[in-house]
This record gives sequence, C-alpha cells and structure tokens, in this order.
Amino acid sequence: MPKIPLSWLAESVALEPGASPVDIATSLAKVGLEEEGIHGSGVEGPLVVGRVMSLVKEEQSNGKTINYCRVDVGAFNDPEGPGHKPDNKVEYPSSKGIVCGAHNFVEGDYVVVVLPGATLPGPFPISGRKTYGHWSDGMICSAKELGLGEDHSGIIVLTSMGFSADDLTPGQDAIALLGLDEKTLEINVTPDRGYSFSIRGVAREYSHATGASFTDPASLPVSGAAGDAFPVLIEDHAPVRGNVGCDRFVARIVRGFDPSAVSPGWMKQRLEAAGMRSISLAVDVTNYVMLELGQPLHAYDLATLTAPIVVRRAVPAEQIETLDDVERVLHGEDLLITDSLGGHGARPIGIAGVMGGALTEVSSGTTDVLLEAAHFDPITVARTARRHKLGSEASRRFERAVDTALPPVAVQRAANLLVEFGGGVIEEIYTDVNNVPAVEAIEMDADFPARIVGVPYTAAQVIDSLTQVGCSVERDGEVLIVTPPTWRADLEAPINLVEEVARLQGYEGMPSVLPVAPPGRGYTHSQLVRKSVARSLAEAGLTQVLTYPFISEARLDDCLLPADDVRRDVIRLANPISAEQPLLRTAVIETLVDAVRVNLGRGAQDVALYETGRAYLGRLVGAIPATYSGTSITPDDVEALNEAIPGQVRRVAGVMAGNRVVSGWDGHATPWRWTDAMAMVEKVERACGVVLEISSEVGERQSTAPFHPGRVAVYRLAGEIVGLAGELHPKVCENLGLPARTVAFELLLDPLIDESEGVLVTASPVSGQVLAKEDFAFVVPASVAAGALVDAVLEAGDGLVEDARVFDVYTGEQIGGGKKSLAINVKMRDADHTLTADEVLEVRNAIIVAAAEKFGAILR
Repeated sequence: MPKIPLSWLAESVALEPGASPVDIATSLAKVGLEEEGIHGSGVEGPLVVGRVMSLVKEEQSNGKTINYCRVDVGAFNDPEGPGHKPDNKVEYPSSKGIVCGAHNFVEGDYVVVVLPGATLPGPFPISGRKTYGHWSDGMICSAKELGLGEDHSGIIVLTSMGFSADDLTPGQDAIALLGLDEKTLEINVTPDRGYSFSIRGVAREYSHATGASFTDPASLPVSGAAGDAFPVLIEDHAPVRGNVGCDRFVARIVRGFDPSAVSPGWMKQRLEAAGMRSISLAVDVTNYVMLELGQPLHAYDLATLTAPIVVRRAVPAEQIETLDDVERVLHGEDLLITDSLGGHGARPIGIAGVMGGALTEVSSGTTDVLLEAAHFDPITVARTARRHKLGSEASRRFERAVDTALPPVAVQRAANLLVEFGGGVIEEIYTDVNNVPAVEAIEMDADFPARIVGVPYTAAQVIDSLTQVGCSVERDGEVLIVTPPTWRADLEAPINLVEEVARLQGYEGMPSVLPVAPPGRGYTHSQLVRKSVARSLAEAGLTQVLTYPFISEARLDDCLLPADDVRRDVIRLANPISAEQPLLRTAVIETLVDAVRVNLGRGAQDVALYETGRAYLGRLVGAIPATYSGTSITPDDVEALNEAIPGQVRRVAGVMAGNRVVSGWDGHATPWRWTDAMAMVEKVERACGVVLEISSEVGERQSTAPFHPGRVAVYRLAGEIVGLAGELHPKVCENLGLPARTVAFELLLDPLIDESEGVLVTASPVSGQVLAKEDFAFVVPASVAAGALVDAVLEAGDGLVEDARVFDVYTGEQIGGGKKSLAINVKMRDADHTLTADEVLEVRNAIIVAAAEKFGAILR
C-alpha cells in the first residue's frame, strides 16, 4: 500500500486550504481510495540544529569512551554562560552541555539536538540528567532515534546529509528542516487502480474528488530526439496469453556523472516518508521518479554494458544474480533484460519488471549512467515475482499496469535530477523502441450508466465524468465513442466506464432502494430439497458445519481404505494452501472428523455434526483443452473446461460421538448407536421424498471402510450405491483420535434430489370436523406384533380411522400365560361431516370383529 507524503502531494494538486490529513483521506475515500493509516514522525519539540563548540573524550571505568560536548543551540543556550564545565576547566561560549557516546563527529559539525521537554518516537520523553559525572542537558540524535532510518551507529551530521553549512543556524527548528512535521497518508489501492501507486495518480484522484486544480508532474518536455543511442532489441518468442512481454523500452545516457554526489536532504526525507531508504543518488533518483510518476526505472553502469540490450525469455535453468545478492534459477516464462557480452543477448542483467542484476549495478565508481524505463506485460511480471517470491516496488506497479506513455518522460525527469545534483550531460539522442498498440475505443449508449446504476445520469454528466478521468469522448447520436487514457488499462468495456461515472458523480448520491424481486421465481427444486435436508438433520439434534476440503495423504490410510478402493483416485493440488494437505477429499467424512476432534479437544463430550458439501474423484477428471479457440473464451471452450473438471457430486454426511441423551436426574445417558446413523439416513430420505434399498454388499473397487464391517448399512438407489451408515471401525476411531463406537453416515445427495424431481409433496389439510375417540384393550397371543394389530384397526375403519396408536402393553396373571393386552387409542373423523353415534358404533364393531378374525383378539 503506497504512502503519500502530503507536502509532496501538494506540489501536484491544490489541497484545500486548512485541510487536515483526515479531510484529505475523506476526500480520497469518496473516489474509492480508502485510507489505511495516517502517519507522522512522533517527534515533539524542541528539536533544533546545534553546532558542536567543543568535544572532550573521557575514558570511563567500564572501558567505554564518552564525549562531553558543548553545543551551541542558539536561543536555547544556557542563559548564564557555560554552566557545567568539563574537568579541564576551559571556558566556552554560551552553550549546552551534552554527553554523547557516538564518535562520528568533530568540533564545528552541525548536529540535531533534542532538548528537555521534547518527545521522541516511542514515545520517549527527554529530560536533563546527570550521567558519567556531567549534567547532560539533552541528547544529540541518530537517524534511528528520530525515526528517519535504522542507522544507530552514529549521530546525524547535517552537512553529510546534503545540507549546506551556510543554510544552517544554531537553534534552527530541525523538525521542519528534516521533514519530521510531514504527515503521510497510507492508502489501499485495488488491483485495477495501479496508477494510484504514485503521487501523480493520487493527486489526480484528489482533483476528481474536490475539483482542485491538478498539475501533471509528467507534463515536462522531453529534450533531444529518439534514435539509436544504445541499441535495444525486443525478442520475445513466448508471449503469455498473446501478450508480448515488453512493448516499449526507452534508454538514455547521462555522461560525466559524479559518483560521490549525495542525494539532497529533501529527497531523502520524501523517500523515507514513502517507506523507502536512501541508498545513493542514482538509485534514489530512480526511486523518487517511480514514486512521483508511477513508472519504475533502472540505472545501469554504462561501462559494464555490451551492446545491444536484448529483451528475451529465459532459457530454462538459466541463472542470474540479482541486486539482493541471491543467485536465482530462472523459468522459461521469465522475461529477462540481457546484454551481448559473450554473444547476442547472452548475459542476463536483470529480471524484467522485478529486479536488476548485480553485474551492471551503479557503483561508487560509476561516471556514465544508462537509464531504462520500459513497459512490461502485467501477467508476465506478476507470475515471475510470485515464482521467485521476489515482490518489489517495481513489480507491484508493473503487475497492476503502468502508463505506456510514461517511459520517455520518466527517463527525462530522472536524467534532469541526476544532472542537477550529480553533474554530467544528458545525451541528445535516446533510444525508444515503441511497439505499443493503439488504445481501442469503447462504444457505449449514453444512457447505459443510468440503466445499470439506477440513477438518471444525463449524457452531459456521463461525458463530463469520462473526460475528467482522461478519456477522449466523441458522440454519435445516443452512442458515445470513448477512448481511455494510456494510464487506465483497466477501462476495457462499457461496464468499466459505468463504474467511473458512478464514482465521480458520487456514491453518496445513489438512492438506497431495495430491488424488486422478479415474478415467477424462487428456490429451485434442488435448493428446496437441500434446505429441507439441512432442516431435518438440525431438528434431529445435529449441528451444521463447513470444513475445508483438503486432506493429507495419510488420511486415506487412517480411514483404512483398501489399495484398490475408488476413493484412492485423489485429486492432487498444484498449489496447495498447506503442504501437509495437498489432496482434495474423496468423502466428506474425511474432513468432518476434524471438526469433531476440535470440539472434543475443547471440552465437548457429546458431539453431533453434519455437513453438506462436495468431494472429488480423480477418475472423473477429463482432458484439459490444450489451447483456446481464440483470443477470448467461447462457449465451446467453457464446455470443454467443464468436462475437464473433476466429479464433485454434492453429498451430506454426519458424525456423532458420545451420548445422544445425556444423563440426568430423570435417567441414564443414551449413547449414539449405529442404528441412530441409519435413522438420520431415513430423515434424509423423507426430506428428499425417496425410498432407498438397504443391503450389506458393495461392488468392485468399493468397500465399507471406514465403517465397522458388521455394523454398517449400504444404501442403493436404482441399484447404484449412494451411501453408507453405521459405526466407524475401531481402528479408524483410534487413528483419528475419536471416541470408541463413534457413528456416521454419508449419502450422495444429488442422485436423491434428481430422483425426487417432479414428486409433489402436499400437506394434509386441517379438518374442521369434530374428532371422535375410542380406546380398545385387546387380549392377543404374545406372538402378535403391535404394528400388525394397528394395521388391522386402520383397515377396518374403512377410511374413517384417522390414527391408531398403541399406548399400553400389559402381561400378567390376570391375562394368562402366553398372552398380552394391547391398549389402542383410535381417532375417527370424516372429512365431510361430524360422525354420528351410530357411525362411531359401527366403526367400533368393525374393529372388534377384524381383531377377532385376524388374531383371535378378545376385547377386555
């Protein structure tokens, strides 16, 4: 995320008078640049310039040597002369006495002094104190103590930072001098807004938000003429998705550069505020221009180059030592900058758009500099940076697209700065290999933004907004022909232009209106069934979870899957999130058990979870098409890609461990049993409106793992296995760290949904007629099943018996041996009228006769 020093921003756009950093951040947020933070130095004065008047070295008993200094701090000097003096009793002019442990300065140097009452970053309050036998009235500061860098080896000597002694005065405010009063705005830039990785881009956006005057820092004239100052050849024979890796390359030479020249203090301050450290003038200039304009540059030591420069793809296994002193093995898709030492394009001298090479970097002896500014393909740069784990400030900009018109301007700006602060001469002829295609125009109806956004934008508002962002707009009736600017590579289609109109016209002006649901739509059959399944399992006491579909290679062994089991046909991820889990699950249970273990590990004793999700089988993967049929994806390409996607049938699975009913004052605990898993399958059946066949046999390359072979049910639909339910194998429970006798089930859900398609499930209407009730107690042989007697009662009712239920079973001496008494509650009702007493009596008699005839039942 770029850091924007506000004083630098003010050079390109007129900030509103009195605008605070918060106000500026608010304005930028209106056009989509969100603030991530507002940063300052954390230094509160007095922090002043001091001149060292004297320096006395003193050896201490601990072996350390300190300096007792008298420092002139102007108006902050002691009012009564020298105050505390060193041991040699020499008199000094009015000054401050300060103890310092650094040794990189001498008498007469200008330094930075923090005085009592000030605060340094930390916060670290400063006060006078006695130390090493002296009263130290403040502190001489290092760069690290002021938050200007990590150097803590010595204190700051201002003349070494590029400040002239003629411009420094003891007592001068050092906060303003060092830019410590600078406020920096850190913003979040989305991938499509790469131009905002620069002062230029953010200034333009602030202008859009406030209407403030914008001065383009890239509007400077380019001197000289394009020619063949240093030969450059672009030989990219492996374009990515049809895009050549480099379509523009500008090179310009500055001769007679002073390698000992240092960067001016203001440039160092701005680089530090933007999050970059100062290195040398040549490097600082290229970084400065990159931050200002958004165009990455690279400086070469011209003496180390052999013409011509060749831009080409790497040879696989080719190597290069980059500027970070790392030897990198290259990939065939990496784009390289090479020179011709040893042959045409033989020597790699940089990874294009990512990082330069160590062999040609600017050094302390460089007098002639070749400046490079190019335009590289974003996809190529992004892939290379990620492949080598080498993200850089340059790659962050190139992979978001850089303005194709910037290279000659950026080189001119950098050359001007080099000559201004390091001397030398800019050669009049420069190289500009320009193969950038013309920007394609976009046709859009003038009312298209209004139709999409729902706000009545006029054609004039649309044209004004697009013109503001730099587009060229021509109108042909109600059609707008829009040519995006070179810095907006993200504007590719009318919908992109709609976003720009909405953004500049103001998101806050959009009405908050709920969309009208289109008539005749609702949940699909599949959605309705899945919601019904989920609701049924939740009502049964299971909790729904979602787990990641990634498993380790050992998980299949832990589940005891045989070597020839179909679930061994796994999908291996090319770029897994975790190296320990490189496979996609072949059953939902394989990951659902992890959620059970987490709950158990956190103290839960009784866990019942379910998940609806997908699993993946390698045997169902098709052939991936080698090429697309054109520059864009066609419906045939989509169909071919879909055929290559692995099979991923939707499934439902559950795992239950511990007790179904917990123990309490009213009874003992009831553990989950394998029949409970079968009961959950019945609930899924009812929710889907299907009936499954139950067996214990499986087919070829299929097994009942991870279930106990003697406590498992195999479910089939139309002869095909669709699921398993039962108790997990004891060894599986041991391998996975689950409680003994954990039960589970898993079903293929999509086949059940397809089978239920077209099945109309209706609810029974609530009758308005009065209900008639009768209780019967039949004495029957002990072998008679209660369900059979209930069926006989329902049949005898001839449609008038609404429900029959056994509510009591009695055996004893009063009944006699080999017999039992079944008490049945019968509910009778007719849909058309209230049953009369005679009708109820007729049904009663029919029930008694039927029970007697079928079971020899005697009414008690």
